[in-house]
Amino acid sequence: MNMKQLLKVAQENHFAVPAFNTSSNMILKGVMEACHEKQAPVIIAIHPDELSFVEDSFVASVIEEAYKSDVPVVIHLDHGATFEQIVHAIRCGFTSVMIDASQMPFEDNVAITKKVVEAAHAVNVSVEAELGTIGKTGNDAEPSADKIIYTDPALAKEFVEKTGVDTLAIAIGTAHGIYPKNMKPKLRLDLLKVLRDIINIPLVLHGGSSNPDDEIAESVKIGISKINISSDIKEAFYRKCREVLQDPIIREPNEIYPPCIKAMKEVIYHKIDLFNDADKVKFYK
Repeated sequence: MNMKQLLKVAQENHFAVPAFNTSSNMILKGVMEACHEKQAPVIIAIHPDELSFVEDSFVASVIEEAYKSDVPVVIHLDHGATFEQIVHAIRCGFTSVMIDASQMPFEDNVAITKKVVEAAHAVNVSVEAELGTIGKTGNDAEPSADKIIYTDPALAKEFVEKTGVDTLAIAIGTAHGIYPKNMKPKLRLDLLKVLRDIINIPLVLHGGSSNPDDEIAESVKIGISKINISSDIKEAFYRKCREVLQDPIIREPNEIYPPCIKAMKEVIYHKIDLFNDADKVKFYK
């Protein structure tokens, strides 16, 4: 599916679909297994840096897993920075792309987003854009700003009308990555309510790894339809890897990775439940 199709159902039924950043076959395996078990629609997100590492052949694996699965799957380019990256992703088989020009001036963001929308919609690929800036924690790989610039509701309404974008990532107080101990995240749920009232397309939350669960759950109730998750699942996976690899004898992948996948799946289950995404496949039949 593309993102517009997937999130229309989520918005109508008050749940959010998780977008799990997936940059290895082990992470892909864990995400797809967990979503099958929970009967949860899912977005497989791949950042351009991740794609350059796993290469285009990995996308073919994701497409095959999506066809095999009994849950709705979107394959999404996360934080595409250039028109060229967008075109490359579409040629690879992504069904959804994000053009992130949020750190450009407003009119430049509008111009490149409109160009991407025209190209992507011609081949039934949906487009996500971002307005406002997501903060940085210093330990994330994704583009972030030193200072959070909250999404302006009036500009957001104008942006959506001018670009024809399908989904909008908004800045309401999150930062990419795992927050350091001295950094306390706080969502502007009041701002989210205003944005939800004036914008009719699905809204997206980036950088929610360390926000309190009650804030995230409330954001879904108010109207967030997609939430990006990267650091949380990778941290669980590789923490278990480090533990398993303390054994100097173990060397076979099918011995090393199953407990790591299991540890990661516990986090995935939690996010699916938190976003009210469990047992939502029924709405797509």
